[in-house]
Amino acid sequence: MKFNITKNRFLEGFGIVVILLALVRCIFPDVSEPLAKAHVGEEDDSVAVADIKDEDHEYTDSKPLNVKPTIFFDAAGNILKHKIYSVRNYQEAFPDSNDLQMLSAQKWGVKPVEHRADAENSKTGLVYIGANPYYDIDPMRQSIPYLVPRAAELLNDIGRAFFDSLQIKGLSVNRFIVTSATRTREDVAKLRLHNRNATENSCHMYGTTFDISYTRYNPVSEPVGNDKLKWVLSEVMRDMRANGRCYVKYEVKQSCFHVTTR
Repeated sequence: MKFNITKNRFLEGFGIVVILLALVRCIFPDVSEPLAKAHVGEEDDSVAVADIKDEDHEYTDSKPLNVKPTIFFDAAGNILKHKIYSVRNYQEAFPDSNDLQMLSAQKWGVKPVEHRADAENSKTGLVYIGANPYYDIDPMRQSIPYLVPRAAELLNDIGRAFFDSLQIKGLSVNRFIVTSATRTREDVAKLRLHNRNATENSCHMYGTTFDISYTRYNPVSEPVGNDKLKWVLSEVMRDMRANGRCYVKYEVKQSCFHVTTR
């Protein structure tokens, strides 16, 4: 059985339904009250709970919560500029000898190679560190910009922590400079001709060790006095060493931090 409903009949039916609903509302006005009462009851309950909490001094809308500000912001939400403390004595703070660093180098490093050509052709276990936003690399004539992944990650973390420290202390961002990384036995032999600090059994040959200059930096925005940058860098190195990430030797003649991953 098929019904054909025209437009006029649909409108007539819709109007009748509306009229019937209006009559029901007029005859039985209490139809919609339960829902409204339920909402009123919920609102009343919430107000009552709020009033009780205000009386007990647990919560008030007019007073902020008693939350201790973080070390990065003051109570008003302004960024705190931390003081620069540096370290009391560089040689005391970074005393790790080559013998101590050698134990870690042999544990985590690769097998030393004889010549630069061997190193260039065989970089198994090493990763390239020559492109990084946190630090710059010196032109390396007696080493290559490669490290074992563990040492490369350490170097990256040092650079990132240095950036963070500069910003939290209100200083312009500068990149430190890595002056040396992985060396061959041939590189070490040549270096020993004019560097008394270079040892025959160098940690650099294992790809675990790098040198960071503490006297030269490259500004990203504005230059900062090298003394301040050295102080901040020394704080970063101290923290990394204290956290068991690395061994650090403060080199005076080479003006660098000699770092080996742990």
